[in-house]
Amino acid sequence: MKSVILVTVLILVMTVSVNAQLLPAADPAEVGMSADRLGRIDSVVQDAIARGEAPGAVVLVARKGKLVYRKAFGMRALEPGCEPMTLDTVFDAASLTKVVATAASMMILVEEGRLGLSDLVTAHVPEFGQFEKDRITLLQLLTHFSGLRPDLDLDEPWTGYEEALRRAYAEKLVAVPGEKFIYSDINYLLLAEVVRRIAGTDVDQFARARIYGPLGMCDTGFRPPSDLTSRIAPTEPRDGVMMRGQVHDPTAFRCGGIAGHAGLFTTADDLAVFAQMLLNDGIFNGTRILSPLGVRAMTISQSPVDAVELRSIGFDIRSPYSSTRGDLFPIGSFGHTGFTGTSLWIDPYTETSVIVMSNRVHPKGQGNATPMRKRIASVVAASIMELPSDPVKAH
Repeated sequence: MKSVILVTVLILVMTVSVNAQLLPAADPAEVGMSADRLGRIDSVVQDAIARGEAPGAVVLVARKGKLVYRKAFGMRALEPGCEPMTLDTVFDAASLTKVVATAASMMILVEEGRLGLSDLVTAHVPEFGQFEKDRITLLQLLTHFSGLRPDLDLDEPWTGYEEALRRAYAEKLVAVPGEKFIYSDINYLLLAEVVRRIAGTDVDQFARARIYGPLGMCDTGFRPPSDLTSRIAPTEPRDGVMMRGQVHDPTAFRCGGIAGHAGLFTTADDLAVFAQMLLNDGIFNGTRILSPLGVRAMTISQSPVDAVELRSIGFDIRSPYSSTRGDLFPIGSFGHTGFTGTSLWIDPYTETSVIVMSNRVHPKGQGNATPMRKRIASVVAASIMELPSDPVKAH
């Protein structure tokens, strides 16, 4: 019975009108992919929904600048009422904020000569230097080799962006900077403050002016306006009220909804544009966001030479968090995940991007999008029937 409902919902969702997609569509064969193999994504997502791993999802696949797969599955909302998932659903992107907002903004400032990756954090935020943190570089924050712990203490009832910074400045190291990979939201909270001090505006406004606006990513931003609420995928209740348009991450929520590690809302279509910009060496539809070498620096490993975990400027390449790469995409592909159930993975060798958007935490915070995202990536990679002849494309 569940499978019949899922198929029915999928058919209904595919008839819903949506905003114009920004990447042109193509038959998979035109870009060297198998439509039959791509079709296996349907059962992967439907099975995940049936297992309760997510209420619904939007999956988008592009290769060589063309959309080859774009579908919505299941339900956008289960509580307080049921709504089918739609292609234009806006999702709480969670930690995708780190790459789509903060890391990209940092790279723009690097290209403009306004800061350097090897700069000490204290060169821009002197207050951070207490408790032997004066040796930490911006690159160590960006790659999660700073030695800071994963998050601020949430046991105490603090609120406010300035208070969050004060607490970050007072943090003590849990590892020697540069020696251990520790995925940390504190790193990106601090990086957003660097952006604010260098650019004179917060990361929300900077990214909107320099990235989302120029690229036409009109559904991407922090603290989404009320006219988007009906399209936003809810997450779970906070203080008895279902969150819908309020950031799910508790630290970002206490910061007022804008933070360097979480708070961004976006759609699969907008992320496809961002991904294609990177695959196009920093340009999309004639608008340049980054230089080719800036994209290269942002997407190759910048980890210490002896590190097992490979991280770039924001992006994950190989770490305990990179299961979204699947089993077939090569090392050198890169991406990121979001706690709420979102993910982006990009392979420059095959010019392929895979976007999986879900609100797996809805309605009670118990879903798990990891198996679904991994299997989708493997299906997509197995659908590529023609590989580039130029090995230089591989990182």
